Amino acid sequence: MNTEPFVIERIYNAPIAKVWAAISSKDEMKQWYFDLAEFKPEVGFKFEFNGGSEEKQYRHLCTITEVVPGKKLAYSWAYDGYPGYSVVTFELFDEGDKTRLRLTHEGLDSFPQNEKDFARSSFEAGWTYITGTSLQNYLDKDKQ
Repeated sequence: MNTEPFVIERIYNAPIAKVWAAISSKDEMKQWYFDLAEFKPEVGFKFEFNGGSEEKQYRHLCTITEVVPGKKLAYSWAYDGYPGYSVVTFELFDEGDKTRLRLTHEGLDSFPQNEKDFARSSFEAGWTYITGTSLQNYLDKDKQ
């Protein structure tokens, strides 16, 4: 079993302030990520949302674990009714007029491996789409 964290990096043609707002503002997140009832980039803040595959939805239970404004946002990621605990970390790096985002999701191996939605390949596909298509399109939308 692969216990390494999943890591993906993307470079966006947008300043850090814009990318930070996209990953830390409830109103912006609902346009590219998940529609969260509440979200505050504050350590200890708990939030939840539903998501999953076409066949099955899961209630995600999350708690903000680290915030460095404009640089880093991390939160726990667990599923209601299932064992396992993971952490998602968004890190932002200034690349001149661009921003490099590094997303790390660790603890994937702690989820039940008999659920196909919890397979590493499902997370890889999901984060690849979210960072490479959904967030990219959101950040590019006012440039068109």
